[in-house]
Amino acid sequence: MGHAHDHHGHAHSHPKVEGKNLVISIFLNILITVSQVIGGVISGSLSLLSDALHNFSDVLSLIISYIANVLSKKKASANKTFGYKRAEIIAAFVNSAALIVVAIILVKEAIERFMAPEPVESNLVIWLSLLGIAANGFSVFLLKKDADSNMNMKSAYLHLLTDMMASVAVLIGGLLMKFYQLYWVDPALTFAIAIYLIYMGYDLLKDSTRVLMLFTPNTIQVQQIVSTICKIDNIKNVHHVHVWQLNEDEVHLEAHIDFTSDIRISEFDEILEQIEEEVYHKHGINHVNIQPEFGKCDSKKIIVQD
Repeated sequence: MGHAHDHHGHAHSHPKVEGKNLVISIFLNILITVSQVIGGVISGSLSLLSDALHNFSDVLSLIISYIANVLSKKKASANKTFGYKRAEIIAAFVNSAALIVVAIILVKEAIERFMAPEPVESNLVIWLSLLGIAANGFSVFLLKKDADSNMNMKSAYLHLLTDMMASVAVLIGGLLMKFYQLYWVDPALTFAIAIYLIYMGYDLLKDSTRVLMLFTPNTIQVQQIVSTICKIDNIKNVHHVHVWQLNEDEVHLEAHIDFTSDIRISEFDEILEQIEEEVYHKHGINHVNIQPEFGKCDSKKIIVQD
């Protein structure tokens, strides 16, 4: 028994806008990647190539984010009762894992190049890094407002922002190579970009893994929820509790509740309303599923291991 109410407190941004902005960013990034690969090969600059690789990982991640964005709007069906709501979390997971792999390859390359710096054609590096800054800057501007409300859009936004920073670094490197012939700057920058990628990727990997593993969200204390519910009249105890996050917007709570008397279903409905209000306002849980019990013999532990 029990039923779920949706309390959605926040407004959603329009999917069409997100989707369109992602598509623009994808094309801009393809443009940068191709031109930087060609430029990197011609100029012999590893930092340009690493920037290109960075941008290419972006193209992939943006495409994944876009597919996830489209999928998560698809409706639920009989054999997919949640629809595709977790597509975005999986996308964030794949993206962040890919970032880390790319970064490790870059570190290896940079160390080899550091041992034996090679001269670099710096004019090309300067112009292509400017192109990177312009295109990524525009993409960052487009995705900024959706990034706050959505893990998937945030992963895309962070990718683009790190790209922009990387291009700024490559620009500075190009200028140093042009005016001071400091060719070791090239691998040093490559190394820095890579370390930053690992740092960014790790956080996102951790967050998306938590959701995929159905861990209770960091902000929620099961014990507090139980005591919140136990304050309500007629409730003897709360047990067999599960709290999980489906995606970024939905947090689910399910539990068995023992009542002190054999109440009617209509009375249970009133209590349920009360429970839903309480856990939504105090803990931000927007899906509640309760199994009412009276005098039933089952394990009364809060967390039951099946």
